[in-house]
Order: sequence, then C-alpha cells, then structure tokens
Amino acid sequence: MGNWRYQGLDKTGKRCEGAIQASSEREARRVLRGKGIRPKKISPPSIMEFDIGEWMVDKGLAKAFGQKELLNFTKQLAIMINAGVPIISALEILFKNEKNPALKRTVKNIAVDVGEGKTISEAMNKQKGFDKLYCSLVKAGEAGGILDTILDKLTIHLEKQEKTKAQIKGAMTYPFIVTLVGAGVIWMMMVFVVPQFVSMLTDTGQAIPAITQLVIDTSDFLGKYSLVGIPILLVLGSLLGSYIRTPTGKFIFDRFIMKMPIFGGIVIKGNLASFSRTLSTMLSSGVSLVDALDICIDTIDNGVITKDLEEVKKKVVEGKTLTEPLLKIEYFPDMVAQMIKVGEQTGAVDTMLEKVADVFEEEVTTLVGEMTKLIEPLIIVVLGGIIATILVAMYLPMFMAAGGEDS
Repeated sequence: MGNWRYQGLDKTGKRCEGAIQASSEREARRVLRGKGIRPKKISPPSIMEFDIGEWMVDKGLAKAFGQKELLNFTKQLAIMINAGVPIISALEILFKNEKNPALKRTVKNIAVDVGEGKTISEAMNKQKGFDKLYCSLVKAGEAGGILDTILDKLTIHLEKQEKTKAQIKGAMTYPFIVTLVGAGVIWMMMVFVVPQFVSMLTDTGQAIPAITQLVIDTSDFLGKYSLVGIPILLVLGSLLGSYIRTPTGKFIFDRFIMKMPIFGGIVIKGNLASFSRTLSTMLSSGVSLVDALDICIDTIDNGVITKDLEEVKKKVVEGKTLTEPLLKIEYFPDMVAQMIKVGEQTGAVDTMLEKVADVFEEEVTTLVGEMTKLIEPLIIVVLGGIIATILVAMYLPMFMAAGGEDS
C-alpha cells in the first residue's frame, strides 16, 4: 500500500487533487468513487514509499493480530466514538497509527467497506480476527444507536478474558520452564558426567551396588539412543498433537484435562467464567437468549463444556428456563445456578450472570495460586531427588571402598 496521488472532479464539479492510501490503482479508483470524486489522473506511489508490512501481509508472512491488538483497537475506537468522531474518520486515524501490519490492513478494508455504504458490523464480519460475538454485539450497538456503549462493554469483556487467559498461561509457564531446565541438567549429567565416574569405578575393581549399576545402565542407554530417541519423541508428540486437533481427539483430551486435580478446576472455572460474561454482555446488549447461547457456544474452546451447553440451548429452545438444564451439569455449581435462577425471577439475568462471572474469575485466581504453591515444591523435590540419587549412586562405591580400606 502507498499514497496514490490523484487529480479529478468532486461532487460539485470543482477540480480537486490529493492522495489516498491504496494497494492498487483499481482500489484507488474505487475509494475515490466512494467519496464522490471522479478521477482524471492517478499517479502510483514512489518506490521510496514501499510498505514492507503491507508486502508481508500480501505474501502471508505477517503474523495475524491477536486479542491484545484487538483489545487496543476496540478501546481506541470506543474513545473516539464517545468523543463524537465519525466512524470513517476514526478508522482512518486508527489505520495511520496502527503498527501491526495485519490489523492495519484489516482496518483499511473495514474503512473502505464502510465508505462504500456497508455497516461497520458487516465490514468486520468479512475480516478475520472479529469473531461472531464481536460482530453480533457491534450489530446490536448499531441497531440500537448505542455503538459507543457496546464498544465499552466489549473492551471490558476482552480485558477480563485476557486476564483469565494470562493467569492460566502464567501458572503453567513457570513449572514448564523449571521442568525443562531440570530435565536438561539431568540429561547432561547422565550423558556426560556419569561416564567419567564409570571409568574411575572400573579401574578400582570395586563391586558396583545395584543402584549405581542402574544409573550406569540408564546413562549408557541415553548415550546410545538420545540422538534417535529425541526425534522419535518429537514425531510422537507431533502425531499426538495432530490427533488432539481432530474433533474426537480434542473431546477426549478436554475430558482428561477436566479430571486433572486443580488444573481441571482452573479449566472448568475459566471456561464457565467466559461463558457467563459473554452471555451477560450479549443479553445486556439486547440479543435474545437463544442467539446469545449460540454465540457463547462458539466462544468456548473445551469440547465437553461445548457439548453440555448445546444441550442447555436445546432445552431453552424447548421452553425450559436457563437454570433447569444448568443444574443437570455435574461440574456447574448449584449455588451459581441458583443465583441465575434468582436473576430469571427478578428479570435481571444479565446482571446476575456478570456477578457469576466475577465469582468464577475469583475462583480461577485462587486455584492458580494453589496450583503454583503445590507444583513449585513438587518439581523441586522430584528434580532434586533424581539429581541426589545420581550423585549418591556414583559416590557410593567410593565410600564403600574407603570403608573397606579402614577395616
């Protein structure tokens, strides 16, 4: 994309000239027609204006924008809409200031479509990165004339969602790194350090204890087969990952994760928090319960929970209240279901669901803290025990030999 300079006639027939951002002459002409300008002459951008980010997006090399970039975009758009800035002008400002190439291209495409008469929800729906929830809420905001309020709600929703994900990710990152480093240290000891002791023990002719022999045999095995075993493990891991990405494999994996101590609780509470907050946001924005449930199901990443929520939606369509099918889900707390029931009776389901989401998020924070406190000492004890066993096994024959000499 670059600055295409143009000369032409505006809506009143007066001569005009300027520059617009476009990726081709055809697109430049389309944008100008959308603004009511009849171009007479269009000059391509200078080679010095080459945009490497745009080129990377065109070639599929640019990284797609994530939740953080979407959150920042939503927050800035909400601020400008609240300040009374027109949609097109707001999108142009965001386009000029955006650093992520993928999001920059997306904002430009949205601005072009809006300039041609489409609604912003229709324009967003055509772009990757804006899920069904996001587009549905923006559509509801446009229909009700409360787009600024909806964008504020979306900002809060995305912030809460990102916070929960960061908590879970942070809880797993530290133990994973410590385990990886510890495993690497143990492997280096077995492959490089233990063989040095073996030559010393062989020279002494001392009888080798069973534990020492076990460590030596393990060292020999790792020394001989590590170069073959590591690629095999990587291939097996890749195959397992591919299987987990299939519908059947994902369902089995999700069910296994949910049954894990503590971590299973974090996954369940995290998904239920996301479900509750999403449903609350949808209902408070005027979306019907059935449509809101349909969108919530699309946002849940756990196959088991998705299946259960599909059953909830089915029962609601049949005329049941939201509480009745939720009470039949074994991992859905009865107290929370009763809170939702009170919301149904008082006509404030959205408000009660927001409180439910707060409860689940607090429980996630508590469980993450408990898991961190449990895993850290467990990893240290296990890794320390393995290293201590290796050292004892290597030095034990020397101690035995020294004891024999003294006697």
